[in-house]
Amino acid sequence: MNTPATLRLARSSLRAHRRRFLGTFAAVLLGVAFLTGTLVMGDTLRASFDSMFTSATRGTDAVVRSSTTVTAPGDGQGTRGPVDAALADRLATLPAVAAAAPRIEGAGQLLTADGTPVGGKGPPTLAGNWIEDPALNPYRLAEGHAPHAPGEVVVNRGAAKTAGLAVGDTTVLRTPDPVKVTVVGLATFGGADGMGQVTWTGLTRADAEKHLTARPGEATSVAVRAAPGVSQEELVAALTPALPDGVEAITGQQAAEENTQMVSGRFLDLFTTFLLVFSGVAVLVSVFTIHNTFAVLVAQRTRENALLRAIGAARRQIVTGTLAEALAVGLLASLAGLLTGIGVAAGLQALFPAIGFPFPEGDLVVTGTSLLLPLGVGLAVCAGSALLPAVRAGRTAPLAALRETDVDASGTSRRRALAGAALLATAVGAVLAGVLGTPSLWLASLGAALAVAAFVVLGPVAATLAVRVLGRPLRGTSRGLARRNALRSPGRTAATATALMIGVAVVTLFTVFGASLKATMDRTVDRSFAGDVAIGTPSFGAGGSGLSPRLAPAVAALPEVDTAVGLGRGVAEVDGRGRALTVTDPAALARTLDLGEVRGSLAGLGTDGIAVAADEAADSGLAPGRTAVLTFTDGSRHTFTVRAVYQRADLAGDYLVTRAAWAPHRTQDADRLVAVSFRDGVGAKQGKAAVTEVADRYGHPEVQTREEYAAASAGGIDMMLTLIYALLALAVLIALLGIANTLTLSVHERTRELGLLRAVGQSRAQLRAMVRWESVLVAAFGTVGGLTLGAFLGWVLVRATDGSGGGALAFAVPVVRLAAVALVGLAAGALAAWRPARRAARLEILRAIATE
Repeated sequence: MNTPATLRLARSSLRAHRRRFLGTFAAVLLGVAFLTGTLVMGDTLRASFDSMFTSATRGTDAVVRSSTTVTAPGDGQGTRGPVDAALADRLATLPAVAAAAPRIEGAGQLLTADGTPVGGKGPPTLAGNWIEDPALNPYRLAEGHAPHAPGEVVVNRGAAKTAGLAVGDTTVLRTPDPVKVTVVGLATFGGADGMGQVTWTGLTRADAEKHLTARPGEATSVAVRAAPGVSQEELVAALTPALPDGVEAITGQQAAEENTQMVSGRFLDLFTTFLLVFSGVAVLVSVFTIHNTFAVLVAQRTRENALLRAIGAARRQIVTGTLAEALAVGLLASLAGLLTGIGVAAGLQALFPAIGFPFPEGDLVVTGTSLLLPLGVGLAVCAGSALLPAVRAGRTAPLAALRETDVDASGTSRRRALAGAALLATAVGAVLAGVLGTPSLWLASLGAALAVAAFVVLGPVAATLAVRVLGRPLRGTSRGLARRNALRSPGRTAATATALMIGVAVVTLFTVFGASLKATMDRTVDRSFAGDVAIGTPSFGAGGSGLSPRLAPAVAALPEVDTAVGLGRGVAEVDGRGRALTVTDPAALARTLDLGEVRGSLAGLGTDGIAVAADEAADSGLAPGRTAVLTFTDGSRHTFTVRAVYQRADLAGDYLVTRAAWAPHRTQDADRLVAVSFRDGVGAKQGKAAVTEVADRYGHPEVQTREEYAAASAGGIDMMLTLIYALLALAVLIALLGIANTLTLSVHERTRELGLLRAVGQSRAQLRAMVRWESVLVAAFGTVGGLTLGAFLGWVLVRATDGSGGGALAFAVPVVRLAAVALVGLAAGALAAWRPARRAARLEILRAIATE
């Protein structure tokens, strides 16, 4: 046989048995569609945000700002100091400058009419001064007029829609002090209703200075417009000599690129990476599904391949023919996946605004990478998954046409068992060394990957034992036959179950990790929060304006309250390292938070003292009596003396300073938490009601009991898990397609056997039940393996996230949720068998018996 003849034979085989490849086609299509949709959506969002920022800042040729930035851990962009607002007037006199205006920016959260905060759970809620020069103002009026009188504001149109506000309405703006405002205008940003879910409120310059700055005359930056004929680079060169020390000028283009990078480099990259991870899971599941399909097909065509060898076909030609079938299916499925993925991206672009994610409008951006990468992945997955079955087909001996199909002995293979056990032992050793010994995330990750490989290698060996154990409770002829069918080919059973096992393992991993985070938060609050109620702000994201610093003193004045202390946030470089500071009354804090053992005194910090958490003190070489140099965002440097070291930093943070010490360096002052303890004899209901009445006067922040505070602090975890489950549903769907496809091929392979069973008295219902129970056993094996593997990987992730292995995170196994996962896995197995069982029951007895 020559190569063209081989390819013609492959084409004929595809035509004759195209229904057998439906599962493979669907698996590749779904995986490629998910990957394509992710890439196209990411490129579209990047282009839309870039266009939006470029359009919004087109008239700003330079930005003058402080050159001092303090970046604390977890604060990617850093905190920049203020500049003198009067600098704008001085710069406006330069020949190269056409106009200059101060920008005053800060946090400001709008409330709806019933006191509900707008946004704040993720994207920031911003406020700033309305700039009269339209070229320097990134916002454009869409309705109403600019703010002129005190209390007048312009709101971005997206936030107004969310809040149900219109021109002429009055509401409250937290800055964080509550300010009664009247909406006099609605604005757009770069032609859009806003920057996603970011909210923005524009005030008069006087109101902005009053509510968003620590002192009058301060500004966040100065926007500058060049005189005619002056380029942005020439403008910066002209501005630089006129700037005071600690102030810099950058071009407007550079500022726009920084803003774009802030969104695309942090949010969009994280967003795209997050989706790509799940695309990878879907593709991995597809690999097992496709491999199993071709393995079954090759096994079924043993005689056909042997006859081809007998009439002169070479091994290479058999391999080529099998791979040609795989590539043909992969190409068609990938092309369909590309079109589906582009459609998915278009659908998401239309869907996001409807569900509260108003991403910028714009045409879909489809790049070559977004098309070629998924196409290449689809072809590679098909060819790679079919390679081993193709090689196995090429090794078929001509004499195989004269004998029965080989018995699958993979379940009793001593070599496989020893190799899998060695791989598993190596995986466990690597994990233990990575999380219990010297902390190593890479070593722990390597161990986790080896554990997955060990489960795959041991699959056929484990399948024999697992099916016997899981199938033992099954009684009746049909169920017994189902158990024997699953045991007949442990390699096939394991390969079919592995796809589901991977999906269930990832679901279990994130479920365990999420439960561990919630358990850690519960433990933290239970161990460290000694108060009765907490007044808090959003527990995740950058949003919210915080709490008014006047709230804690107002609550403390209540007769029902013993202590109320606010915890604010500041930043500074401590001996050259950016760190977050907790701004509070340390002595009062010790009465509402359990700080553990305290060395030194919290009562005497004053304006030049600092308290440090024990772990941070050990890392930094600090101890009571030693000094540290703190550099603030205003550029000032001061020497502080460590006067106390406390044990628990769970809620208090790593550094404590007094409000008096922070006041000279603060910008917009706000608390993130107010901890309240009641007087003896005051009931929880009575005390909470009294505190709530006072809190309502400060913008309606939520007053929570300890249990409610712990639940709210972990509120983002359930949201994260819901999204993860939705994304993993695709991987589970592909796994189910694999089970259904394998069963369909198995039914075709056992046509004669099924006909004989029907001939000796088995009813259609019994035949359907046999096929369904076989599917359930396979799904049960995959589900149990996935739960075991996922729980182990969840433990690895918890300990690896812990970093030092010191037990900062609490490992928790959510039994109820995992039981629900198990039930879903079993139900999915029954669902996957619906069509194969129905098809098996419809076989005509005589025709089935006559099948070769």
